[in-house]
Amino acid sequence: MIESALRAWVAFFKPLGLNYSFVLDPGELAAFGHGLLVTLQLCAWTIPASLLFGVLIAAGLTSGRAWLARPLQAFVEVTRNTPTLVQLYCAFLVLNMLITQKLGGGNPVTPFAWVVIVVALHKGVFHAEALRAGIQAVPGVTMEAARSLAFSRGQILVQVQLPLALRFALPALVNNLVDLVKMTAIASAIAVGDVTYESIMIWSYRDNVLELLLLILLYFGLLTWLVGAGGRWLEERLRMPGYGQ
Repeated sequence: MIESALRAWVAFFKPLGLNYSFVLDPGELAAFGHGLLVTLQLCAWTIPASLLFGVLIAAGLTSGRAWLARPLQAFVEVTRNTPTLVQLYCAFLVLNMLITQKLGGGNPVTPFAWVVIVVALHKGVFHAEALRAGIQAVPGVTMEAARSLAFSRGQILVQVQLPLALRFALPALVNNLVDLVKMTAIASAIAVGDVTYESIMIWSYRDNVLELLLLILLYFGLLTWLVGAGGRWLEERLRMPGYGQ
């Protein structure tokens, strides 16, 4: 049944000049399917990790403590002003080597983990800036009301500022997450077996670069559409009735 469907797929696109015969090779088909799964796993890990980093960095930037805010601001400037690929190479080729030497040869941080850490931190910085703007947009009277109820600084941040800041910053956060999904493709630079890397391995042996690139574009298009749709659903779900009207 599945083999017949794959043969029909190949036959359908052949008159159009597209060679999808790799799907008839069990090994190459399994490799491509594995790449699709790894890309999905990267998204599943980096999205929540980047949001967590964003909240923590934003909290530090707006904490009012110079000893915490200034180093974080420097980190934000360096991170957002340098290419993600360069950051990944620095982490994997330099920090990874230092950790390996320090541990005497063993290293628990895998290439997959390095991609998650670097991409999540990079986009976490952009999340933090969006959340910082949202936190600073909370009306002063709201803050005064919270202080009048004897809320501590931590309670004000968690129970007042962040819930409102999330609503203010949600469009920017969703835009960042869409960009994050596309950014996971850099995993192929350090031989993590995502869909881009597996496709490169396949087209190295076959003359079907265009065909695989079309599949990659469609796959990332689907993933980013799902993230955007989820963001629009959240915007409607978290909308404050009457606010801004």
